Amino acid sequence: MTKSSTPKEPRKSSSGKQQQAASGAGGQYGEGNYEATRQYNEGMKKHVEEHDIEREARDAAPKSAAEEKEMQDAEREGRSRAKGRDGAGSDSLNGPDDAR
Repeated sequence: MTKSSTPKEPRKSSSGKQQQAASGAGGQYGEGNYEATRQYNEGMKKHVEEHDIEREARDAAPKSAAEEKEMQDAEREGRSRAKGRDGAGSDSLNGPDDAR
């Protein structure tokens, strides 16, 4: 068998079409999705205006020391798996981003 001397065209990836389909009609997707950000902000504002946030926070608080420990353990595990974190460092759950 002899190889053809004509260059082959590079394979065209369908990933662009898949991304377009996933984002809906050629719209933006990911962190740059301004429409989704606007919808989120409007939804958050509406929720804050229509709900008792203080009561919701109290209702979400741990009901016992055991539940508090379970929540802290779960948060610690989640933080250890977070992108960009190596899990090393302080055991304190109150980091610079936490406003507790």
